[in-house]
Amino acid sequence: MITGSVNAYRDAVIRLTLLGTKGQTQEIDAVIDTGFNGSLTLPQATIDTLELSWRSRGSSILANGQVDECDIYTAVVLWDGQKRPLLIEATESDPLVGMRLMAGYRITIENIDGGPVTLEKL
Repeated sequence: MITGSVNAYRDAVIRLTLLGTKGQTQEIDAVIDTGFNGSLTLPQATIDTLELSWRSRGSSILANGQVDECDIYTAVVLWDGQKRPLLIEATESDPLVGMRLMAGYRITIENIDGGPVTLEKL
């Protein structure tokens, strides 16, 4: 089970551990974004710190309909206690967890300040 909490801005936030290419680790707080069908977004500074491997360029359609071009990197995240390889989209926003990473999980959010967030494997 993965747990987190709702912050004062009503974001459902979970903590993830990312593994860098040289064995370094970094914990991040990431906002659950059910409108994002990818896996995870990270700021370029975090990608650089972890020395993630560049894979390609990609594009995504934002909520306002605008097309955004971004670099895509490969990474490994500790997800529910298991190492899981995934693709990361570089953005300059807060880290976002998308629906692809959460596939196969029930998401429960108690939408009150400090309310619990849980992801349970189905």
